[in-house]
Amino acid sequence: MIELKHLDKNFITSNPSQPVNYVLKDINLKINDNDFVTVIGTNGSGKSTLLNTIAGSLAPTNGDVLFDGLEVTNLKEYQRAKWIGRVFQDPNVGTIGEISIIENMALAMQRGEKRGLKWALNTSLLKECRERLAALNLGLEKRMNDKMSSLSGGQRQSITLLMATMTKPKLLLLDEHTAALDPKTSKNILALTQNLIEEKKLTAMMITHNMRDAINYGNRLIMISEGRIIADIGQDEKKNLKIEDLYARFDEAEKRN
Repeated sequence: MIELKHLDKNFITSNPSQPVNYVLKDINLKINDNDFVTVIGTNGSGKSTLLNTIAGSLAPTNGDVLFDGLEVTNLKEYQRAKWIGRVFQDPNVGTIGEISIIENMALAMQRGEKRGLKWALNTSLLKECRERLAALNLGLEKRMNDKMSSLSGGQRQSITLLMATMTKPKLLLLDEHTAALDPKTSKNILALTQNLIEEKKLTAMMITHNMRDAINYGNRLIMISEGRIIADIGQDEKKNLKIEDLYARFDEAEKRN
């Protein structure tokens, strides 16, 4: 279980009228094992800051982050890497373009360890990677020695998803990972995402701007507005949600603020 307790994140600004920007405000959240949580909110609401704080790339101003009861608030991003798989919006992030597909995948198998290519690309690893790539139905199992930079955005994002889940992470973080893709490719990546989460019984958080995707995917939906969680919607209620319901909740939150 991932738990956030009274989490705040403030940034100092150069604006004299607003010297402090309060991005996250008293966030309290429990993510249970096998939860697939979709996260929606307006631009600047704190969605990516929330994921960055969980991942350790940002330190909270106040509050605590716990993984299975273990206090990790002060651990750096690389120290949490063994627990977290992450896919970003940009398909070029998370992989190394100038080395091959198989070399990228070999590095992913060393999550949380000291990285390097000294680990031999043995027969067992090659077989496993070939099988994983073949399951994508993109023909990439025949291109394992091609440079990652030679792939399309959708192909690269598909491999990034595989890499993020090769060693089962405690938490998979998906930061608008289909936003830079065309609609057809986005649909394929979302289907792959759901298949991997179900197959490997992963716990995941997915930020999306697409309200329909937020409703259709996952068993839980979190809405964020101005740094606060304004709704935490469980599976039963989520089944009957409509996009209009989400807009109405955001409107209510704006009126309260």
